[in-house]
Formats: sequence, C-alpha cells, structure tokens
Amino acid sequence: MSSPSSPEWLEHLASRPFAFYPAIVGVEHNEWRLRRATWSEILVANTRENLEVWIPRRYFGEISRVEDPVMIVGLTRELEYKAGAVWPYERRVVAMPPPAAAVRYPAEPEPELPPPVTPARTPSTESRIGRMIALVLGSALLVLVIVVAVFRVGPLRSRVVFTARDQAYLELTRLDDYHAVIKKLGPPAEERWRSPEGEIQYQRLTYPQRGYSVILMGPNRNEARYIGTVDRNWQVLHYVELPGGGNTAAVLRSLKRF
Repeated sequence: MSSPSSPEWLEHLASRPFAFYPAIVGVEHNEWRLRRATWSEILVANTRENLEVWIPRRYFGEISRVEDPVMIVGLTRELEYKAGAVWPYERRVVAMPPPAAAVRYPAEPEPELPPPVTPARTPSTESRIGRMIALVLGSALLVLVIVVAVFRVGPLRSRVVFTARDQAYLELTRLDDYHAVIKKLGPPAEERWRSPEGEIQYQRLTYPQRGYSVILMGPNRNEARYIGTVDRNWQVLHYVELPGGGNTAAVLRSLKRF
C-alpha cells in the first residue's frame, strides 16, 4: 500500500469505513470515516458517536490488505482522545511500596572516652614569615590586575557595537497566508515559488531591509501558509508549532535555498 501522503492512499481510505489499530484510548466505538485531509493532518469522524478529530499524518501507518469485517488502518503511536484532540498515550506505571525493613534494635552505646590532651602550640617564627610572604605576593598580584584593567578598559569600550534586530516575524502564526503576511510586514522586495515534490508548494517572501525571508508552504499556491523565517545565511530564525505536536523546524532546515 502507498504512503499516507499519496493520493492513492487517501482515495482508498475515503471509499469505506475503517478501524484504527491500536484503537484510540478514550473513544468507545472504533469505527471511523475520512472527512477531509490537508498536507499535515487528516480529519476523521466516528460513525456512531458525534465526534470528529484531526490526526497528524505522521501517526498514520499502513492499511490492512484484508477488509473483512472492516478495513484496519495502523497507527504508529498509541493515541488518546482528550480535550477535543488526540495526544500520544503514555501508560502510567504504579510503583509498588518497598518491603518493610527488618526491625533493628539499637546497640548498646560504647562508653565515651575522654578527649586526648594535646599540648598547646605557639606560632613559630617560620610560620609568621610564610604568612607575610604570601600577603606581599597577593598584594602585588592584585595591583598588577588593577593596572592591566585600567590600561585595557578604553580599547574594550571602543569595540562594543549595539545593533537593533528586527523581530516582527514573531507576530506571524501558522494560520497566516500571503495576504496576512503582507498586512503585518508590508510588501516584500522579492517573491519566489518552488515545488520540489510536485504537490507541495513553497513561497519565499524576501525582506532585505529587515534581514530575513518569510517561508510559506501548502498543497497549492492558494492554500500556502506561514511555516517560518530564515536569515540571509538561510539559518532558521523562527518556526511554528503544529496542533498535533511537533513543529516546522525540520522542514525549514531540510529546505534548500531558492
């Protein structure tokens, strides 16, 4: 069977009801139908309960070849339905209490011995001379550090340069399309399109005066949405979080400059 990102896979899935394996935790009836699909998520509806939920494509696996009594769609992670969305299910492990320790009876205290008597020592002449030498050396080192700092503070201050960095891209979200970006950042100096996989479309809006480019992605040019921002060296400055977990940072890092 083809991968979950191919049209054949979606066409086969949309033609009949199916069940998930493993079943989604928190949903009693395990029979679903395909409602809608985007480049990153698939909307499914329960056939018995009044329930629709978006599931990220990365959680979909293979479809079973045997469809009797119902087609099985594999999930790469066990999922749980809560708060209107699905989340990776984490099984809780209940820790058993440790066994009771054996009862120990206190041992009889040993008789205390009087502390040893040591003869009082008077500081010798050699110890006083050693402390004086250490004090002189420490003072000389401190003076040397102060002198070096005084002579170097001027050149160091002259090298400090404060630069302002435009971070208006932080206002962009994964729901922003081309017109929303223009409204927030203004018209770009340059626009380019790229579609390396035939279906996925990438658009770059370049703002040289701001020092970065805004990247949009979608199944077609009308549905392209904001996925992040890169600088002049094509380093990722900003990315967006996806509703089912994960983010677009990996997509931006793997995208070649265009």
